[in-house]
Amino acid sequence: MSEQHPSSIPHVVHGHARSYTIFIVAGEPSGDALGGALMAALNAKLPGRVRYLGVGGDRMGRQGLSSQFPLADIAVMGVSAVLKRLPLLARRITQTVAAAVAAEPDAVVLIDAPGFTHRVAKRIRKRRPNLPIINYVSPTIWAWRPGRAKKMKPYIDHVLALLPFEPAAHAELGGPACTYVGHPLLERLPWLQALDTEPFAKAHGLAVDKPLLLVLPGSRRSEVERLMDEFGACVGLVAQRQPGLQVVIPVMPNVRALVAAKLAYWPPAAGQPLIIDGTDETAKYSAFKLARAALAASGTVTLELALTKTPMVVAYKVDLVISTLRYLIKAKTCVLPNLITGERAVPEFLQEDCTAEQLASAVYLVMREGPERAAQLAELERVPAALALPQGTASEAAAAVVIAHMERGRRP
Repeated sequence: MSEQHPSSIPHVVHGHARSYTIFIVAGEPSGDALGGALMAALNAKLPGRVRYLGVGGDRMGRQGLSSQFPLADIAVMGVSAVLKRLPLLARRITQTVAAAVAAEPDAVVLIDAPGFTHRVAKRIRKRRPNLPIINYVSPTIWAWRPGRAKKMKPYIDHVLALLPFEPAAHAELGGPACTYVGHPLLERLPWLQALDTEPFAKAHGLAVDKPLLLVLPGSRRSEVERLMDEFGACVGLVAQRQPGLQVVIPVMPNVRALVAAKLAYWPPAAGQPLIIDGTDETAKYSAFKLARAALAASGTVTLELALTKTPMVVAYKVDLVISTLRYLIKAKTCVLPNLITGERAVPEFLQEDCTAEQLASAVYLVMREGPERAAQLAELERVPAALALPQGTASEAAAAVVIAHMERGRRP
C-alpha cells in the first residue's frame, strides 16, 4: 500500500485528551536533526501530551528526550570503524531493545541508520509484535539491493520517505506502507533564498567577477580517499581553461585532515583552494550560491546544490567488492536531482568513468554559457516543485503519520 500525503488526525479520544509514549531512536547526527524536528512538530500538535524515551543527540534532547546513552556510541561510519566497535554496538542494540520493550510505547520511531535501527526493529517485533514500528528515511531500495523492501515488511509497519518516488518503489517491490512526507531541506528553502553571500565573499577575499568552483569530495574517509586525487587533477585541467578560477572545498571535521593531506599532492595549476567548515551552514550555502558550478560526490549534497540552483558534475567510486555486485544496482542514475525530475541533466561519472579528463570536460561545459548549462539549470528549477507538499512542512507530515498509528492503537 502506498500513501502520498497524510490526512489531518484528531487528537481527542472519547472527549478526553490522551497522552502518549514514543520510543524514538536516531543512529547518527543527521537522524538527530530529523528526530528533533519531528519531536518539535509532535509537541506542537500534542502539547504536553507526549513522553519520549530512546536514543538521540542534542537536538532531540532539547525537545524532551533523555537518551539511553550518548549518540556517539553508535554513530559510526565505515566497515573498519564498525568492526572496532562491534562489542559496544551489540550491547547498545540489546540495551535499546530492552528499554523499548519495557516502555510499552504507543509507537516506535526509528530514524535512518538501518545497520543499527533495523536490528533493533527485528528484535522489538519478536518480543512485542503488537507495537507499531515506523521507519523514518527509506533505505535506498530503489537503487541498491531492492530485495530489502520485502524483507522490511515483517518488522516495519510504515516508512516515512524523504523522496517523492519512494512510495511507488516500495509498492512495486512489496515493501511496507510508505508515505512521502517531504524532504527536510525544503524547510530551509526560504532561508537559502534570502541568504546574503556578500559577507562570506568579503571575509575570504573571493572575487565575484571570477568563476568559483565548489569541490565536494564527500563526508566519509572512504569517499575522500577514492575521489580527491581525480578531483585534484580535474581542477588542474579546468583551471587551465578558466583563468582566475577560484576553488572552495567545504569539509566535515572528520575528514578535514585527510582533505588537507590530499591537497598537498594536487597539481600546481589547481592553485590554493579555500577550505571551509562544512558544519557552518551560512558559510557552506554562501559558497554554494556564489559557485558557478560544483564537482561533487554523489549523495544528499546534490539535492542541496539543486536547491541553490548550482550546476554540478557528480562522481562516485566504491570499493572493488561492491563494484563486482553491480547487478544488484537497479537505478539508472545515482544523482538525486536526476531521479526526482526523471531527466539525466546532471552528468555523472562512476567507477572507471570517473577520470580527471572526463570530469574536467563536463565541468567546463556546465561552467560556460551553453546548452549543457542551460539544460541543467532548467531541470534544477523543477526540483523544489517536485519535492513540495500540498501543505505544511516535512516534520508536520511525518508527525501526522506517527499520530495516526498511535491513534489507531496496537497492531492486531
